[in-house]
Amino acid sequence: MPKSKVRKKTDYTINPAANRTPVKVRAAGPSPVWYVAIMLGFMLAGLLWLLVYYLAAEQIGWMNDLHAWNFLIGFGLMVVGLIMTMRWR
Repeated sequence: MPKSKVRKKTDYTINPAANRTPVKVRAAGPSPVWYVAIMLGFMLAGLLWLLVYYLAAEQIGWMNDLHAWNFLIGFGLMVVGLIMTMRWR
């Protein structure tokens, strides 16, 4: 069986780090207390919305008229709180 040709690989050189100018990154401090309170508030409000919908929707006329939109509102509030956790430090 014939041998395959050996290909020469080109050498890639990496630019030295001396050509780069350093960028100062400002260290982010911890999140303020109000941010954590709002974040937890959104999550609890969504949970509370769903609990009220399940337990007392028949007694609350406007909530009963929303039907399945109650799930969107409740889970939407919780998702906003969860998205806020990504910025929490």
